[in-house]
Order: sequence, then structure tokens, then C-alpha cells
Amino acid sequence: MSDELLIEKDGAIATLTLNRPDRLNTISVPMLNELSERLVECDRDRNIRAIILTGAGRGFCAGLDLQDSAAGTGIGSSGGAPAVNLDLRDAPPTVLHKVDTPTICALNGGAAGYGMDLALGCDIRIAAQSAKLAAAFTKRGVLPESGGTWLLPRLVGWAKASEIIFTGRTLPADECLELGLVNRVVPDELLIKETRALADEIAANAPLAVAASKRMMRMGLSEEFDDHVHHVFLQLMPLFGSADFVEGMKSFLEKRKPEFKGR
Repeated sequence: MSDELLIEKDGAIATLTLNRPDRLNTISVPMLNELSERLVECDRDRNIRAIILTGAGRGFCAGLDLQDSAAGTGIGSSGGAPAVNLDLRDAPPTVLHKVDTPTICALNGGAAGYGMDLALGCDIRIAAQSAKLAAAFTKRGVLPESGGTWLLPRLVGWAKASEIIFTGRTLPADECLELGLVNRVVPDELLIKETRALADEIAANAPLAVAASKRMMRMGLSEEFDDHVHHVFLQLMPLFGSADFVEGMKSFLEKRKPEFKGR
């Protein structure tokens, strides 16, 4: 395990921390590969019900490490290319999209380029007041390569996404909130506390139902309504047979908090 990505499991919550604060958590080859592995690991862990993604230090992620690339050892360089898994099915943004465990980005400071795509790839974003999203792709001669061209139009609409991407604009936290790119903005010192509180609220619900809901929301992005209703029904039937469904009904009738086991 590399020290460029930290993982902490506390109860039902896993926190993944990008850990290159001296480089504003720019993405290196080891970090890229390990982030995918840890996301899959957490998704397979039946004890984990929510995943928090954040960055160490004063920024979330300043994108790919251009210093390493220029030196011929990073992502996108000829020297670094053989070390990178180019199968995009295993890249972090794709993995983020596919995992059924809810993901929350605790957006501390700036998220630029690849870092912005990582943040947008999470299900929920809580932003510190100092946070900002920088769509700097076209200013660097590239395009949003890790999900941004798919995510942004769905989050803010075609016209606003076009403006953000074509101009390479940097959006402060309050504007991100106004556009719906983040769920809420909180004081910097309360970011982790507020994010953890939301993660705990999610984790208190039936994990099988939460995972099924996320799975159906994801499928609903690319299918017709009638097909979607059919697929929802197929997800619903096993839930009716789960112990958590019985507990949910029983706790409601008994007017107490449910204790879900994920079974």
C-alpha cells in the first residue's frame, strides 16, 4: 500500500484521503491505481456503508501531476505510459460510477482538472468555503478526460456545462452551490464533521436498499421509463425477502430506530 493514499475505516464509514499535500494531491501513477483498488475493496466490504473521499492539506486535488509527466515518469508521458493501466474500466472515475456504496466528496480547497472530475464523480459533494472547482482542461490543451463531459451536462445542463468547459473557468464554492455542483458549503473547520454526519445518516439506513437505489438511479440515466420500472421491480423483490425489510417494518410499528444488518 502506498502512502500517497490513506484509508481509514471507522465503523460503517471508510475515508480515502489523497495524500500528496506538498504537490496539492496531484495524481501519480501509484495513487491512480491504488484509488481504484481501495474503492473496489470498500464496495465489497459488507461492513462499509459509505465512502468519503477527501484530500490532505490545503487542496483536494490539483489534477494529474504535470511535473512527473514533464519528467517522463508520470501519467500521459511516454516514460510513464507502460506503468499505467490504460483500461478505462478500471480507472477511478469509472470505478466511482460503478460502485454501489454511496460516495461523498469532502471538497477541501481546490479541485482542478482530473481532481474536478473525481469530485463530480462522487454521489454527493460537501464543499469547504475555501473550495473551488477549476475546469482548466482547455487551458492545458486537453478535454475533461475522466467523466467531466458526461457529468457536467447532466448536473447543470448543456448550456452552462458548455460555458464552464469551453472557458476553463474556476468556480468558487458559493457559485458551485448555486449551480447545484455541490450539496452544501460549510466553514472549512467543519468540513469533515459535517461530511461524517451525513455519511452516518446514510449508513443508518438499510444498506441493501441504499445500494439498490443507487444502482437503479445509475441505470435510469440510460434507459426508457418502462424498462426502468421493470428493472426496479426486479430489484424490489429480493428486498422484500430481506431481514432488513422485516426490521424496517417492525421498527416503524414499534416506533423505534431500526437496526439494519445488511441481510
